[in-house]
Amino acid sequence: MTSPSVTLWVRAEPFTYGALQVAPHPRMSVHNVKKIVPYARTKGKQGFPKLSYSVWKHIACNKLQLSEDLAWMYFETFQLVLSHHPEESLQWDKKLAECSTQQERDQLKSQLSVDTLKFVLLLYIQQLHKISLRTSLVYTEEWPSRTRSPDLEGRTTPASSKALDEHSHITFVLNHLNEIMELLIEPDAYGASSRSDLTLTVESVEALGFLIAGSVDRNRSIKQLLEVALVQQVQPKSGYSKITGMFSFRMFQSWLRSGIGNSPFGISSCIATGRRLSWPMAAEEARPEGAAVTTTKRGKIATNAHCVPKDQLRGNKIIIMSQVCKQTIARTSGTLELSSVKIHRCHYSYLYLLSPLRSVSIEKCRHSTIILGPVETVVHLNSCEHVTVIGVCRRISISNSTLCTLHLLTPTRPLILGGNDSITLAPYHTHYSKLQEHMHQTGLTNAGNLWDQPFSVGPDHHEDHPVWELMPPKEFYTFNIPFEIQGETKSAPCELPTKYKKAVTLREKQIDSWQKNGEGGRVV
Repeated sequence: MTSPSVTLWVRAEPFTYGALQVAPHPRMSVHNVKKIVPYARTKGKQGFPKLSYSVWKHIACNKLQLSEDLAWMYFETFQLVLSHHPEESLQWDKKLAECSTQQERDQLKSQLSVDTLKFVLLLYIQQLHKISLRTSLVYTEEWPSRTRSPDLEGRTTPASSKALDEHSHITFVLNHLNEIMELLIEPDAYGASSRSDLTLTVESVEALGFLIAGSVDRNRSIKQLLEVALVQQVQPKSGYSKITGMFSFRMFQSWLRSGIGNSPFGISSCIATGRRLSWPMAAEEARPEGAAVTTTKRGKIATNAHCVPKDQLRGNKIIIMSQVCKQTIARTSGTLELSSVKIHRCHYSYLYLLSPLRSVSIEKCRHSTIILGPVETVVHLNSCEHVTVIGVCRRISISNSTLCTLHLLTPTRPLILGGNDSITLAPYHTHYSKLQEHMHQTGLTNAGNLWDQPFSVGPDHHEDHPVWELMPPKEFYTFNIPFEIQGETKSAPCELPTKYKKAVTLREKQIDSWQKNGEGGRVV
């Protein structure tokens, strides 16, 4: 029988927006995270294999000394990373919005539970953005830096490209693989006579699939890690024993180390083998026939949509937009739909991405306005300046940015991470014809908008000197999308807050008054 072509890679989504881009709380140490599973097991069905929010809140607030807001934020983050049916998200948002008191909200949250082992893995990978000065002192480096994993030497992973986050994800997993796997070991497994006798249950390997995925048919389909490990021809390498129904800890770890490489659906693969997209600029579409062609340098836009399995688009289909400068791009298309969009180094541009999207990452952009269709998971801004984002999204987070304005419709609190300054928050204030339809596709509703309740996470925040402010009503203007799309939405999906509505109404009256007075007078 022909041996399958096994490919293993680190999943992007848990690291991209599951691991917050801020140093974890000091009490969220590896030592404390290791204690969570054994403690959860003592709580019966409320703690294992599903961890209820009530038990997690008790652990977070009473054991780890985290705030209740931070405890809920981590729990909510885990829910984000998982792929829920849009209808489930709609129902949850509606129920939460109907709660009139904090007690009712707490009671509703207490009904939630998550996979205990996978949730602990999410907590562990928060260490991704922990800065260690100890390593820097040992190697006498001038600045702290992440070391390259020895398991990556000689592979095709581009070490020199610091912009490729997936490289740091692979390095993190390989450097900490032993510790990650130890989180999943059954308590009685430590009774083995030697370390080589340690085992992993099928449930533990299934949980590890939260971080690692694979394929056995040259990437024509994407499989769960457990599925790959149980393939008949793979079992001798993955260490699975049909007699015990378990995996050898040592053999399984060795198999992972030798197999993990670049994701065939990651950023570096998209750059290397993706299909170039020639999206026309708005000025090109409007240019009369025979008019001179401008010599403006076009940005680089590429996608891997042509090679992603059709049933695995979420989290794997990528569109990269890089170096779009002094251009206006407007797009709604099947290629854009439910893609993870990476916007990188775009300057002095207007980008209209009017399709339902999976996630959006905006990095190192300047002086640009970005209008988004509904985003199913997270919009993240990093290292941006003078950028305006207008969008409906499940969550938005921002780090290392300054003078940015966010017009939002979101059911979760905006996350203000580290390194920010002069961030302005404002309500969502526009629409396009298919907006409501796209919101339903991504499980988003107008039932509750927490745009004005940001949550500052990280050690560099001071309540007496916040880095954010709510936009003054006198500076608030509605935004019109100047493109026609066939659809049923005729107005913004939510009403403006009273003070902003009054400001807009007053301005409209002043304009009407000016126009009426102007009609009877002579313009010189």
